Formats: sequence, structure tokens, C-alpha cells
Amino acid sequence: MESITIKDVARICGVGVSTVSRAINNHPDINPETKEMIMQVIKENHYVPNNSARNLKRSDARAIAILIKGISNPFFNSMIKVFEEEIQKKKYTLVLQHVDEWQDETEVALELEKEKRLRGIVFLGGFASHSEEQLKKIPVPFVLSTVSLLGEEYKNDYSFVSVNDVEESFRMTDYLIRQGHEKIAILCSSENDVSIGALRLAGYKKALESHRIPVEESRIRHMDPEVDTYSIKSGYKLTRELLDDGVDCTAIFALSDSMAIGAVRALIDAGKKVPEDISVAGFDGTEMAAYYNPAITTIRQPAEIMAKETIKLLFDSIKKKTKVQQLIFDGELVPGESVKKRK
Repeated sequence: MESITIKDVARICGVGVSTVSRAINNHPDINPETKEMIMQVIKENHYVPNNSARNLKRSDARAIAILIKGISNPFFNSMIKVFEEEIQKKKYTLVLQHVDEWQDETEVALELEKEKRLRGIVFLGGFASHSEEQLKKIPVPFVLSTVSLLGEEYKNDYSFVSVNDVEESFRMTDYLIRQGHEKIAILCSSENDVSIGALRLAGYKKALESHRIPVEESRIRHMDPEVDTYSIKSGYKLTRELLDDGVDCTAIFALSDSMAIGAVRALIDAGKKVPEDISVAGFDGTEMAAYYNPAITTIRQPAEIMAKETIKLLFDSIKKKTKVQQLIFDGELVPGESVKKRK
């Protein structure tokens, strides 16, 4: 199939080439509806800007892309730093690409690979489930980092690096229960999530069920897709909604440290004391959580090790040194001042 050009996109949309260019470059001087139409045509026809890059030999390209879903999550900052250091050591160029919550990162990867002539891709965050057809379209080696692929069909085909999100979430919920908390609310991802949020929610439910505690739907709070995912703002908003709805809980388990900090702020603004009135726990083990007041009880992921292993797997794959590997690391429960044992 012949590649589509910017002129073709303009013709299909009934606009000028300059209008298409403004849409691609997020120029403010364009009607939102026109921009949406143009971007839909681009997606449907797999148009990639800078088509001349396709004509260059891939052997000349030395670029590695990190596709980040959930860029507002501070946990990724330490990993990105390691990625940058390790990629530079290999004399490669790092390309950072933010992926919006509503975007399919495999589609973004396909477009970016054509534009930047990538040698490899790291998917940081993102979904835990993709169609086999989409994954097979990606023409360069890739590794999923911080998220594992779901399903037996992926068992021997794709590399990933992660913690066991179900078991680590189980561990935190079990810890809260053993501290005397049975009415535990959870601040989790959007309802249609099939990523780490869904896995951590499953761990929470598994722990409640193991202690014969009923799962109360009113205590399960899903993020608003209009608010940055796993952010302080999201944690604040969900906690205020919990309080406004009068939901009875003695502890809140947030699926990121940022959300936990937002939850604490919301509780304090509502006149509650943490942990005296309500305990709060997070997930990730960020530096921010350790230095917050009160220090957040959390599950620490080995971010630096996971980042180094991710890059090692990717370059081994690029050099065809290794077969598929799937590395699952243990987290560490780090007690903080935000959780108090109930008497």
C-alpha cells in the first residue's frame, strides 16, 4: 500500500496543507472539531509526518523510545533517569513520548517507529492487555516495563519487567486488615482499565475475601478520566467524594503514592486527622512519600533495578543475544506514619 502524504490528508479532509500541519503540531489557531477530524483521518490512514525518514537506512538510526503512560506519576521519574543514563552509555539517543490515557500505546509506537526510525521501544506503564495482531505489527524489539502482559497467549512471546501487582496489593490490604482495619476504601484506576490498576484492585479484593470481609462497592472509587491518572489531584478528588458520600471507612488504600498524598490533604481539609481518624496507604515507594508528613505507608517497587533490567533486556534483544524474558520482582512493604493500628 502506497504511503499517504500530507497533501492526501488535506484533500480527504477538505482543508489546506497548512491546516493539517497546524493540527499535527498542536497549533492553537485551529478549530477543535477540524483538528479532531484531521487526526482521525491520520490515524485511519496511518499517516506519519516526516516521511523522508523512512528512506534512511535503519542501520544509521540509534534511537530508543520510551513511551510513558501516566507521566504525572513521580514513580516514573527515577526510572526515566536510569533509562537516560543506560541508553547514553550505549551511544544511543533517547526519545521520550507521552501517551495520553485514551491512546493505544501500540498505535503510538507504530507511528513513532516510522517517524524516528527507532531501534527499540520501552513501554512504561500502559495496558496489560493488547491484541496479538497489534503487537506483531511492531517491527523493532520492545520491552514492557512496570506492567506484565495478561493472558497465556503472551507467555513465551514478549518480554516484560514488573512486580506482581496482584500480590503486592494483596500484601498491603492484608497489612491494613492485620492493623485492625476492615472498612478499607480503595482509590483505583478508571473502570475500564485493564492495566496495573485492574491488577491492584484484584489484589485488594482477594485480600478482603481471604479474611471473609465483604467487598463494598461504595468503597471502591475509580479515577475520573478527565483528571491526570494516579495524580495528587485525583487522590484528593476521590477522597472528597468518599467523604461527601458519607462512606464509612477507617483506612484508604491509594494505588499510587501521589494519590495517597492527595487523600491525606483532602482528609486534613475536611478536619480529619491522619492516621488517628483515618489511615492512608499508597503504592510505589517514591521519595516524595517518604518525606511527606505524615510519611506514607507504601509498597516500594525496586525502580532502579527494574529500569536497568528493562534496558538490558531491550539491548540484548536488539543484538539478538537473548530470548524472551519475563522478570517479576518483589516489592517491599514500607511502614510509615500514615497508618495506625486500631485498638
